[in-house]
Amino acid sequence: MAKVFIFDADKCNGCYNCQIVCKDEHVGNEWEGYAKPQPDTGQFWLRVTEKVRGSVPKVKVSYNVILCQHCDNAPCQVAAQGAVRKREDGLVLIDPNKAKGRRELVESCPYGTIFYNDELDMPQKCTGCAHLLDDGWLVPRCVDACANEALLFGEEAEFAELIARAEPLIEDRPQDKPRVYYLNKPKRFIAGLVVDLHADEVLIGATLTLENIASGEVLTTSTDELGDFWFKQISKGNYRLYIEADGYLTRAIEVDTTEKDVNTGPIDLYPAP
Repeated sequence: MAKVFIFDADKCNGCYNCQIVCKDEHVGNEWEGYAKPQPDTGQFWLRVTEKVRGSVPKVKVSYNVILCQHCDNAPCQVAAQGAVRKREDGLVLIDPNKAKGRRELVESCPYGTIFYNDELDMPQKCTGCAHLLDDGWLVPRCVDACANEALLFGEEAEFAELIARAEPLIEDRPQDKPRVYYLNKPKRFIAGLVVDLHADEVLIGATLTLENIASGEVLTTSTDELGDFWFKQISKGNYRLYIEADGYLTRAIEVDTTEKDVNTGPIDLYPAP
């Protein structure tokens, strides 16, 4: 049965353990028949990316894990003409001998996960720690090192429920049939603060209604004990935000999340006459 990777962005705390142990496993180590040594610098067969979103004080930091997608219809395998093979367990391996000099394989990967080792004159990438799995390990080093279980590895059937809720790394390449699945990929957020500036106080329990102008979808929330509000995991687009509170005039503002997450800043409400 073929294996899959699952990455849950909600569980990742950015500790970078997975990236560190990948380097530890492959830098300076040759795994005969699987991979030549990874160079000290210039390559991350698994890398953690970090993105700071929003603006102070409404800020979130999102992490993502990028590795070979071990595609069922791998573009690198198509381009390699025999230098790349797919195992029965789903892992895609570059043959370190047959791929020598095949620099074009780097460009064949739309996910940016194949690197070129100039010293060894060969392309290299994540092997899924196939050498360890064949030696009896249940999971690759990166998965073993993840204390929060943000990164999982196992039988496809075992993760059927998670896969049904997951998304691919790149949405417009279904033809590759990648075997790395992503849960809770960060979407946009809108956050802010509702205040009465004249009274110099925040408004607790104010009702906020967010309308997607294109789709008509409506979401609601209310301000917390600090006057703050959040709309999380929303789609990119143009929104109309209505703010209501007892004793105050209703206010409406336009919010555009097409390019980035939005911190509206303080939204001042005016007392009703």
